[in-house]
Amino acid sequence: MTQETESTESLELPEDSPLSISAVESEPDKEMNFIGHLEEIRSRLIKSALVLIIVMTLCATFADFLVNEILIGPLKRSSQSLVLQNLVPYGQLSLYFQVVFFAGFIISFPFIAWQIWQFVAPGLHEHERKAGRFSILFISLCFFSGIAFGYFVFLPISLQFFASFGSALIKNNISIQDYVSFFIGTLLTAGLVFELPFISYILSKIGLLTPAFMRFYRKHAIVVLLIVAAVVTPSTDFVTQLIIGLPMILLYELSILISAQVNRNNAALK
Repeated sequence: MTQETESTESLELPEDSPLSISAVESEPDKEMNFIGHLEEIRSRLIKSALVLIIVMTLCATFADFLVNEILIGPLKRSSQSLVLQNLVPYGQLSLYFQVVFFAGFIISFPFIAWQIWQFVAPGLHEHERKAGRFSILFISLCFFSGIAFGYFVFLPISLQFFASFGSALIKNNISIQDYVSFFIGTLLTAGLVFELPFISYILSKIGLLTPAFMRFYRKHAIVVLLIVAAVVTPSTDFVTQLIIGLPMILLYELSILISAQVNRNNAALK
């Protein structure tokens, strides 16, 4: 009997052994977990693509309005000297598709952000998931605010400067593709810049940013932001540069307040 017990004990393997039952079972589990993540990503991408297609279809019914009023409107209101021209046979077809796609993306942005959040949320704590629901609204508001600022403020200022600059002997005939690239690039850049408060929230949440750090470098940040405003603003007028720089300074101040609140919440949880 003692000999049988000793032989049984000699066959037992440590849990971390490659031949142990738990280790063998963990490999299929890991594989299934990986496949499950891929399926989840696929599901989120399909849902986002379907919503984007539906919204694009709705936008396509207003394609003429989007092109004539939303896209070309700022150009017409800025100056009559800027003339758009199509240089390739498929230019207008490509133009309409880009406008419909971009409009669909902007409108679908909250849903796409929500799908990304739904994929990330299961790996977070409960209090982080609750905060994340507010984050989707916050991200969307920041993005839409940036789009509005780019469209109603930065774009008209830039177009007016480009129309008034240079020799009167040179006609400003602009390729429609170049104008669309400038239009979309301006709005997307403004939308991303206005995400600064959310970036501050994330960095503060993981402990990489503190309000004390931002307050200490406030003067440096203001100088840098004014320089950036001077660089990206085509006009040399200081008032125009201030119009561009002031919102960025306000975003920085808002980021300090957000960082302070996040750090207080982190301290309370500890």
